[in-house]
Amino acid sequence: MPTSCLKLLTAGLVLLTAVLSTLPATQAATPEYHAVKAELVKPRQGIGNTLQKLQQGKEVHVAYLGGSITAANGWRVKTTKWLQEAFPKAKIHEIHAAIGGTGSDLGAFRLKRDVLDHHPDLVFVEFAVNDGGRQPEAIWDSMDGIVRQIWKANPKTDICFVYTFRVNYEKDLREGQCPRAASAMELLADHYGIPSINVALKISELEQQGNLQFQSDQPLENGLIRFSKDGVHPLDKGHEIYTEIIAAAVRQMEKHAEPIDHTDQLTQPFVEDNWIDAKMIPLEPSMLTGNWKKLPADNVLQKRFGNRMGQIWEADAPGSRITFRFRGTQAALYDLLGPDGGQVLITVDGKPHNKPVPRFDSYCTYHRISTLRLAQNLDPNLDPKQVHTVTVEIHPEQPDRSPVAFRLKNPEAELKTAKYQGTRIRVGQIMLRGELVP
Repeated sequence: MPTSCLKLLTAGLVLLTAVLSTLPATQAATPEYHAVKAELVKPRQGIGNTLQKLQQGKEVHVAYLGGSITAANGWRVKTTKWLQEAFPKAKIHEIHAAIGGTGSDLGAFRLKRDVLDHHPDLVFVEFAVNDGGRQPEAIWDSMDGIVRQIWKANPKTDICFVYTFRVNYEKDLREGQCPRAASAMELLADHYGIPSINVALKISELEQQGNLQFQSDQPLENGLIRFSKDGVHPLDKGHEIYTEIIAAAVRQMEKHAEPIDHTDQLTQPFVEDNWIDAKMIPLEPSMLTGNWKKLPADNVLQKRFGNRMGQIWEADAPGSRITFRFRGTQAALYDLLGPDGGQVLITVDGKPHNKPVPRFDSYCTYHRISTLRLAQNLDPNLDPKQVHTVTVEIHPEQPDRSPVAFRLKNPEAELKTAKYQGTRIRVGQIMLRGELVP
């Protein structure tokens, strides 16, 4: 080919590339779920930004976003300690962002408050157990939202998925495959180049080798490792195994520790309807009617849950209401369940839910964080362009307390005590995908 023609061809390709780079990203193809091969560590693009800071002896903020397995003083605490020992010149700050009994659906909404506001360098995400009952498509919506929120806030933040174990996951693991939730997350991780660590695989392998028992109420003999009492929450030895695997994975990724800016990964989402817009919004007095009051700072529930929920509001008078308007697709309340919890009537756009919704269940011998779905109770396909009005009103009757009876020594007497009386509703935040409308 003559030189002049080659120059023209090269110039044309450069021009075409420039034009294509200015075009908007094409719509993401709908991903198809399939089981993924289980591997102990998949480094992918690694955690090079974090490792560079560790090696240079800088301050490093490590967040642990997950459920009760991460909330325990186990692998989270041990991993932070190992990082400090492995990189003694660095200063490690742990961001504890785990809440028992919660999955990535709540994680996407609380991410900013619990993680991003603390400016993490690395975020471990552990939801493969608590997301186990969700469909892959639902997992992708919330997990994609988590990833994209993190990188929108700071594209140099590293992310690492951690897949923990629960009984029944061994069925897939023995066949060399990730369980469904982990498989769904692996497909997402492949799309974005996010490293993953499958600590569940090691637990399954140790059991197959005859070195570990998944669950036992009593100590074991002959050096057999007792992983847990309930088949889910590791005892200390189980957390040690998790930490050893994570430590080895960090060392493996250290060999190819290239810092990376993840801005380019935001160009193409994994799923279109991801929850990048999920947020928490504090309650405002203008939204409240009835006997709502702020719990004081020294209140036992405010002290216990305020770090997660912010200011908690409480009311118990029937007819007390929360009312707000929004434009978007999802709305919920970040609230508390408890032994004295009441029940509420939900109305969306003038349409009442068909029955009161209790803020009490079979676990309510104590108080715990929960979410009260609002708009989705009536219409799962809200028009995001329309303004929707939501009202939550305290019902005059207490919910049925009998579901908790089997947990009590003397249910007939205990359910009559003051502990199990009341119509109290306690709310911290509005969970929203969309925007409030005054």
